[in-house]
Amino acid sequence: MARKLIDIKNQITTAFIGNVFISNYYGLELGKTFEQQFSAVSLESILFDVFSFAVWTLETLFDLHKNETNSLIAELKPHSSTWYRNAAKNFQYGYSLITDSDKYDNTGLTDEAIAVSKIIKYAAVTESVTESRLILKVATEIGNKLQPITLSQRNSFSAYMQEIKDAGVRLSIINYLPDRLYLFLVIYFDPLVLDERGNSIVEGGRPVEEALEGFMKDLPFNGEMVLAHLVDKLQTVHGVSIPDLVNAQTSWIDGSTNNYGAIQTINVKKIPESGYFEIVNYNNITYKPNV
Repeated sequence: MARKLIDIKNQITTAFIGNVFISNYYGLELGKTFEQQFSAVSLESILFDVFSFAVWTLETLFDLHKNETNSLIAELKPHSSTWYRNAAKNFQYGYSLITDSDKYDNTGLTDEAIAVSKIIKYAAVTESVTESRLILKVATEIGNKLQPITLSQRNSFSAYMQEIKDAGVRLSIINYLPDRLYLFLVIYFDPLVLDERGNSIVEGGRPVEEALEGFMKDLPFNGEMVLAHLVDKLQTVHGVSIPDLVNAQTSWIDGSTNNYGAIQTINVKKIPESGYFEIVNYNNITYKPNV
C-alpha cells in the first residue's frame, strides 16, 4: 500500500540530516528535526517534496497494478468449494446484484435488513462421485429449527447461483425436507431419578429426548452422524444407566418423486442426504428401570 506523502518525506529528511557529511556541511544541531532547521520554502525542502511526490506516485501505480493483477487472477482461477458455500450464505433474497459482479450494493440498508435478507443459514458443497458436478445443500432456520427454503426463495437463489458460478460448472442445489431418523432405543434408567415415561422426577422434562435434540443440533450441517457418538451423548444424561441403541433407520427425499424413499438401516454412520436429520419416532423409546 502506498505510503502517505508526509511519511515518505520524513524518511528522506531523517536520512538526510543523519548523514555526517551533510550535518557538518550545514552545521546542523544534533537532536533537531529537518523542519526545525530548514524552512518549508527552502530549496532542500522543495526538492524533497518533489522527490516524495514522485515516490508516492510510483507506489500508487504499483498498488493499481497489483489490484488489476489480482482481479485478473481471480477471474481466471476456478472458485473453491468454500467460495461456493460462502457465496450461498451471502445470498440476499429480494435484492439484485451489482452488474457483472457477485456482490450486492447494500448502501442505505441497515444491518438488520441485510441479516433478514440472508435466508441461507446453512450450506455445504460436495463433489459428485459419479459425474463432474458440484452438489450444494442448503437450509434456512425458523424457530431454531432447520427447514428448506420456499419454492419462490429457491427459484431466486437458483438464479443467483447461475449468475455467479464459474462458466462450465454444473451445479445441483439440494433443498429438501430433513432426512427422517428412526431410533429404536431401550433406556435402562435409575428409578430414583427418572420415572417410567422418561420424565425427570425433580426437574421435570424428558432429558433423554432433550439430549437427542441437542445431539442433532450440534451435528455440523451435512456432517456425519456416528451412532456410537449418539450413544455416548445419552450416557451423559443424568438418570440414564444404560442406553441400548437397538436399531437406527433413515429415509430421505427422492429427487425424482419429491417424496420420501424407502427406509434404510444405518450401519455405524451416515451423512444426511438433505444435510440434516429430524428424529420422528420418540414413541419408540422404551424405558426400563435398571434394578
